[in-house]
Amino acid sequence: MREWPFKCDATIAQGRQRALRSRWRTASLAAGWPFPSDWASDAVDAVCAAVVEDGDLAEALADLGAARAEAGVGLAGTLQDLAALHAVATGAHDGLVSADPDAVPTAMVRTTALGWSDVIARLSVGREVEDPLTGLTTAGYLRTRLHEVYREARAEGRSASEDYVLLAVSLDAPADGYPRMMAMVLMADVLRTAFDSGETVSLLRSATAAVLTKRHPQLSARCLHARCMIEHRLAADPALHACQEIRFQQEPLPADHNAACDLLASL
Repeated sequence: MREWPFKCDATIAQGRQRALRSRWRTASLAAGWPFPSDWASDAVDAVCAAVVEDGDLAEALADLGAARAEAGVGLAGTLQDLAALHAVATGAHDGLVSADPDAVPTAMVRTTALGWSDVIARLSVGREVEDPLTGLTTAGYLRTRLHEVYREARAEGRSASEDYVLLAVSLDAPADGYPRMMAMVLMADVLRTAFDSGETVSLLRSATAAVLTKRHPQLSARCLHARCMIEHRLAADPALHACQEIRFQQEPLPADHNAACDLLASL
């Protein structure tokens, strides 16, 4: 019969968690939570369990902040939701409560905000690495890649230009509108296909891409093949006939990384 007290305690705890969860949701919606159907999550359940069972609330709140960020909730909305939790957890168990973000202890705000910001930082880095239109890596990523190349060359006692070359691929296209946009999408697809052996293919500007590639005997042939493929694809669309001029320019890498970044800015 000794099992009963433990089962009873577990049942009571579960009931308290459900009650807290319900009051929290009600208070959060009343405070302006804009996504009623998306409020519930595993992180919410973990926070309720931590509050009721006196568990690790810091870890649970960090996970809550991360979950809200993953779901696309802004920081203001996340902290307002936290204020609703604080209000129902520390106030009366019935009646209306006021979700006041300024009343939440600093430690709770900091932990939740850090969990939220960690996810946002990770998502931001992911977006910045790749251009959303062409799928090419960004100029910032190329600068980072060049830094790695120069470090590798220095460690081996070599010059970066001995092993690598930079290709600038430019398109003579109208200043804006559909032709330039679609021409760059087609050109980017060709460059990814033609240089698919570990090269870095990046978008420098709206009509210029760059390829960081190792020197090898077939490089000129690969450039010619890529040019022909780009011209063929552009010719297939009458709307892109104004984008026929393509320039491939080989540039040796300068002596150091700073000079290489200056070169990218000039291409």
